[in-house]
Amino acid sequence: MVFILVPVNVLSSDFMLDPNGWIIALLAFAGLGANLVIMLVQRGFSKAMAIPHLIFWIPLLIVAYPLVGADVDYKYGAFITVIFWVNLISILFDLRDAWQWWQGDRGVAGRVRARKPAPLG
Repeated sequence: MVFILVPVNVLSSDFMLDPNGWIIALLAFAGLGANLVIMLVQRGFSKAMAIPHLIFWIPLLIVAYPLVGADVDYKYGAFITVIFWVNLISILFDLRDAWQWWQGDRGVAGRVRARKPAPLG
């Protein structure tokens, strides 16, 4: 996840002067930045990290979709195709994770949940 999502979304900064490039970069970095805050606060990865993806990357997909296959610079066209598909696949997983978080799964990956002590007597 980190080795694909982060580089692809950070790469959006290289295309800020292309059509809708600044909007795509803003939305890409907003999704990443919000997750950085969640990771720092929770000291790890949790299903809550799906929520900023839904908030910022669904609009990113809406902005990017008309550009997929459009008559734009070759490099920008390739980038748009990659960011669209990578973030769409991420969103599909995020929908499930956000639902599980909403239903009460607040665990942080790698952290063992404290168990309630057994009642005395």
